[in-house]
Amino acid sequence: MTRTIIEHAHIATVDTAGTEHHDGHVVIEGARIAAVGAGPADPALRDGADIVDARGCLVTPGLINTHHHLYQWLTRGYAQDAILFDWLTALYPLWSRIDADLTGVGAAGAMAVLARSGCTTVGDHHYVFPRGSGDIVGAIVDAASTVGVRLHATRGSMDLGASQGGLPPDSAVETTDAALAASQEAVERYHDPSTDAMVRIAIAPCSPFSVTADLLRESATMARSLGVRLHTHASETVEEDAYCAEHFGRTPTQYLEDLGWLGDDVWMAHAVHLDAPSIARYAATGTGVAHCPSSNGRLAAGIAPVRALLDAGAPVGLGVDGAASNESGQLGVEIREAVLMGRLRTGSDSMSVRDGLRMATMGGARVLGREQEIGSLEPGKLADIAVWQVDRVEHAGILDPVAALGLGALPPLKRLYVGGRAVVENATLVTADEDRLARAVAAASVALAERL
Repeated sequence: MTRTIIEHAHIATVDTAGTEHHDGHVVIEGARIAAVGAGPADPALRDGADIVDARGCLVTPGLINTHHHLYQWLTRGYAQDAILFDWLTALYPLWSRIDADLTGVGAAGAMAVLARSGCTTVGDHHYVFPRGSGDIVGAIVDAASTVGVRLHATRGSMDLGASQGGLPPDSAVETTDAALAASQEAVERYHDPSTDAMVRIAIAPCSPFSVTADLLRESATMARSLGVRLHTHASETVEEDAYCAEHFGRTPTQYLEDLGWLGDDVWMAHAVHLDAPSIARYAATGTGVAHCPSSNGRLAAGIAPVRALLDAGAPVGLGVDGAASNESGQLGVEIREAVLMGRLRTGSDSMSVRDGLRMATMGGARVLGREQEIGSLEPGKLADIAVWQVDRVEHAGILDPVAALGLGALPPLKRLYVGGRAVVENATLVTADEDRLARAVAAASVALAERL
């Protein structure tokens, strides 16, 4: 079993007590954390170990991305000034021509950038499955394996086309039965329930304005029978609120709860427009939230009530969201964005940098149901660890290393470990050729555009 010792770093464990060690160590044995503490590691452990001198570094848990649309890496820069509904209308025709090969290329590019921004677990929501497009979920799984990150893929779906009153064009939707059958197949083929799983699958109909009540209801029943989680978009925009009021006579939260879509096995993307009763229901049921501050700003959706959700006890993690509405694609950046947006909404003392880091780590673990496995640096947990270099010119003089990460420029990574395996070293992805990925993404983006 390989042993790695990271020492002489500032360690932010993000455990329940928020323990930090100004000059501490982390010991990795195989895929797990064996020890965390102040000062250097036990000298008896050094023989044969890989010693990482992390002076000038901040060590945190690997970041956890709770919401993404990886295929959108190929469609960045479109509809640059649009709100959500107009943005979707502009992009649906392009997305309805996606296939497994193109999705795999886009997913690999997006996950490479996520890894380089400190992300060790990627939550993806894929919901566009054109006829004859191949095994898209399998392509995403393969891309995650190539990059070396942990994947929470979802088998999404849409069955409410424009002719039935939905937003997506009919060419982009499936039948209800086909979506349910494909969702079950994806779970049976790719879901790994084990503690150290690299791939898990959730079931994820897209949104109240692109999915029928039947698909939502039946998906919830199926997911619970299969023992997997549920995910969808909810309360992202005022237009969605208006749609639900017009079509269902209820708020999105009331509508989803009626269909079995609140619970500690459910997480919602965005949750920007929640009233007080909705926040209370999320907290009471343990329903999680993927907070996507940059995307919400890009589409002018608003600022989610994160402080109120946290104070009520609801699980809240961070998400990049689809790269077509967040061209950066960097999860580390979302810590800073979450802090700044939170302060804009509820005041300068309402969101600390440590709140932001907790959402990006332990908060995300709770949202994905993996708080016993990842999200903090504690013995026995999986060795998903980010080692941030915070002593260079961009951060020199910021005496609090957590503030360097949460308020400063995104630091480069000295190391990123997933299950004890180095994925990034000295700011460079070591599991795949970055230049080759870039060329493949550029070619795939052109190829997809030409399909119009």
